[in-house]
Amino acid sequence: MLTLDASGTSMYEIGQNMFRKCKNYAAEEVCNWLVPTTSDEELCEACRLNNVVPDLSVPENHARWGEMERAKRRLVYTLAVLGLPLVPKSEDPEHGLAFDIKADVPGERVLTGHADGLITLNLAEADAPVRERVRVDLNERYRTLLGHFRHESGHYFWERLIRDQPRIEEFRALFGDETRDYGQSIAAHYQNPAPTRNDDYISAYASSHPWEDWAETFAHYLHMIDTLETAQSFGLAQQLAARSRVSDLADFGLLINEWTDLTVALNALNRSMGLSDAYPFAISPRVRDKLEFIHHTVRSASDARACPPAGELSGGRAA
Repeated sequence: MLTLDASGTSMYEIGQNMFRKCKNYAAEEVCNWLVPTTSDEELCEACRLNNVVPDLSVPENHARWGEMERAKRRLVYTLAVLGLPLVPKSEDPEHGLAFDIKADVPGERVLTGHADGLITLNLAEADAPVRERVRVDLNERYRTLLGHFRHESGHYFWERLIRDQPRIEEFRALFGDETRDYGQSIAAHYQNPAPTRNDDYISAYASSHPWEDWAETFAHYLHMIDTLETAQSFGLAQQLAARSRVSDLADFGLLINEWTDLTVALNALNRSMGLSDAYPFAISPRVRDKLEFIHHTVRSASDARACPPAGELSGGRAA
């Protein structure tokens, strides 16, 4: 229900709680999340993670930034649902998360990547023709804004959940020795690209280094959870229809079986429309083991934190 406070600010009643629009909702029209009226924050949970936003004096930057924020909200929603730690770097410089969303300028090319909790994304990726051209040039099967956000967040959560943790040896048994030289591994990958299909990896890029294998597989796990939850909400996930929400399920076997059935249907639907496969991947036994390792790692982190429900954090789902 919509009401107005004494100053004329729009207030929204959801259940027994009151919310107001995120500042980026009212001022910039790039956000559709709400902030609890009990909070002193002007920005929602997703927008508080921003460290740098693009120069909005450039006309095309505003629309592209909106696309970036839409993808980021979906990432934040899924991470919150999974109970993973989401603390802005401004509040926790050592362990927090932040985003720099920047456009190329003369003499400076923005490289998408992650370093110590700071994720940088090139605003040009929000331009669909540019993104598709890069995908073809790199011979990738899949390239989306959401995929970038999920992949780079994977690097962040490797540092939070795996590095210097008891699971590191199990990680190495599955993904390989991450102490090998990263720069040399990436250079070798681009000089001699791996085959598009390799049963040990979810993607060709995953074969470049164990860190990238983890990030690609972590992103894929988020693809699974979010898509299965959406399918469940529409009654399309038959085995999950009468169960609790997808993110709460401990049974990885049930998730992967439902995922297999769903993706077969997704691809068949796309082919019926003359479109490319919505899901251009194949999950081999080795990749399944990696996904299951991530599943149990995420659940252990969630159980340790005992997070509140995502709705209490964000005030609503991303568009």
